[in-house]
Amino acid sequence: MTKIFTLFSAVVLMFGSMAHAQQGVGADLPATAPADVVIIGEIHDNPAHHLTQADLVARWKPAAVVFEMLTPAQANAAAGVDRGDQHAMARALQWEGSGWPDYDLYHPIFAALGSAPIYGAALDRATVRRAFDEGAAAVFGAEANRFGLTRPLPAGEQAAREADQMAAHCGALPSEMLPGMVAAQRLRDAAFARTALAALRETGGPVVVITGSGHADKNRGIPAALAIAAPDISVFSIGQIEGDPGEAPPFDRWIVTAPTPRDDPCAAFAKPAR
Repeated sequence: MTKIFTLFSAVVLMFGSMAHAQQGVGADLPATAPADVVIIGEIHDNPAHHLTQADLVARWKPAAVVFEMLTPAQANAAAGVDRGDQHAMARALQWEGSGWPDYDLYHPIFAALGSAPIYGAALDRATVRRAFDEGAAAVFGAEANRFGLTRPLPAGEQAAREADQMAAHCGALPSEMLPGMVAAQRLRDAAFARTALAALRETGGPVVVITGSGHADKNRGIPAALAIAAPDISVFSIGQIEGDPGEAPPFDRWIVTAPTPRDDPCAAFAKPAR
């Protein structure tokens, strides 16, 4: 754990009010979980982000941990497996071929869990795809109104989210796909929030959610869904990002790290030269 703490302390932690942001290190976060539900974002292939998550899980000892990366079936399959055994956990979770970065990056988090129950929040791909045609509310089901999915987004917000989806996909998406991409994102955020609430109800909390930093967005992500569905609980959002956070990062706290080396993600969208 010393290595984890050292690496975590080396990153830059920006926090405070949006108007008066301050800079500190990992030790400045509280010794205990700061809310009923704490959402710790990541860039999925950045090893430093997973070490940060592992450090905070070890420090806060949550009653449950929810993973974006796991379905409920995968989470259940890990019951009784030695969480310190990297190979056994990877096999139990059926991680290989899942589409996520190597399990090596995530293992420090699982190793830090202690006996906390693991919850899987992921929807299967077929369910997410249905949102493109049917809309998020129809796919989500009976509690769609509770999580705000029956309410259309204001036109300006819908346009902003579509623009973000286009930018995230290197400008290569057909414009007619964008409303479906937004619907799918809303569906997933609400599903992750629903699982976090189930974990809180069943364990008493605190609950930590491991997810991408986009889902940790207070204005659009899991925190926004929780604010609608369960305004009486406390929620704390930590975003991990690479580079300039901008003037008003949408998190309670945000951590800025150096970018991890990676291939150009837009290369796959490039048209072959003629």
